[in-house]
Amino acid sequence: MSNLKVAVIGGGAAGFFAAISAKSHHPKAQVQIFEKTSKLLAKVKVSGGGRCNVTHACPKPAELIKFYPRGSKKLRKVFDQFSVNDTINWYESRGVELKTEADNRMFPVTDSSQTIIDCLMAESKRLGIQINLNTAIRQIEKTDAGFSLDGTFFNKVIVATGGSPKLAGFEWLQKLGHTIESPVPSLFTFNMPKEPVKALMGVSVPNATVKVLGTKLVQSGPLLITHWGMSGPAILKTSAWGARELAENNYHFTAQINWLADKKEEALREELSHFIAENGKRQIKNKNPFGLPQRLWDFLLEKVEISAIKPWMELGKKDKNRLVNVLINDQYQVAGKTTFKEEFVTCGGVSLNQVDFKSMQSTVCPGLYFAGEVLDVDGVTGGFNFQAAWSTGFMAGRLL
Repeated sequence: MSNLKVAVIGGGAAGFFAAISAKSHHPKAQVQIFEKTSKLLAKVKVSGGGRCNVTHACPKPAELIKFYPRGSKKLRKVFDQFSVNDTINWYESRGVELKTEADNRMFPVTDSSQTIIDCLMAESKRLGIQINLNTAIRQIEKTDAGFSLDGTFFNKVIVATGGSPKLAGFEWLQKLGHTIESPVPSLFTFNMPKEPVKALMGVSVPNATVKVLGTKLVQSGPLLITHWGMSGPAILKTSAWGARELAENNYHFTAQINWLADKKEEALREELSHFIAENGKRQIKNKNPFGLPQRLWDFLLEKVEISAIKPWMELGKKDKNRLVNVLINDQYQVAGKTTFKEEFVTCGGVSLNQVDFKSMQSTVCPGLYFAGEVLDVDGVTGGFNFQAAWSTGFMAGRLL
């Protein structure tokens, strides 16, 4: 269609990728991005501490989908069409080299999110995509031939508005016939206002296991103690997988921490016995057998009232039981949450049952397409939400 007019609502990662895909697949089309604020690619700018965690080095779609608490099965079709490798090739073919860090997160070698922003902006300019800032779409109506956006006609519309913290943010899509899964926060940290552990802010453990008592939620990974409670991948993954359940509990629950990753009680007791046999005369404080940070080790000893200057050989049965318990079954009361940095991610959005994931087109409103977090799709931390944005944006932009 030579006179094809395409509107992309939302100037974030998914919106830009969708617009670029639309113009690339339909060179003669007129493609416009509408962004309601004065800022483009705002989440890209702050992602990864300003470095932009572009994607995750997980090339197999069957493995990649395991990192999405919601939408994983549907995303399989998308990642089969536009994978992690496609993302890497897309950026590198445009002069943006990516690097893989030890935890498989991928960043531009420049360590600057501006590199990604500049690439997307340059590609949009090269293709002749029109960008409209401070332009909120107030009214969208379906017509026989397409859509009327505030009185301007478009054949196709791609919605890439991102998540919304409130259901009201989706009302305009409900009016077009879409069912919305109620939004709740996904990636967030745990607030522990009454827990003394906050005094250890800055202390991190490379691998801990977090359980939410009374649920089936269990996640492992690095854990960071902060001035408000706990953060780090282990906590963030727990928050993502438990987004709805934790919201229903109003973010009040007990978090159980195994500071030794997945070590079981029997193995720990055996290890402890061997250690005491070889280091019995050493003071408990001065010889930490588990590689825990010294400040955390001192804190745990004090918590279970074990004298730090006592020799290991004098550790009695009750003390040993308390030590084992605090190492693998430590408990903290959570009362609230904090958004992870500035990376606002929601669980909820347009029902996946109303989207054809082979094209990203709405099944209740033909000609309308979706990309990114406006859908009830979200991933854990590590570049997964951006990968979903690139892939769904690419697919939506084909306008099949």
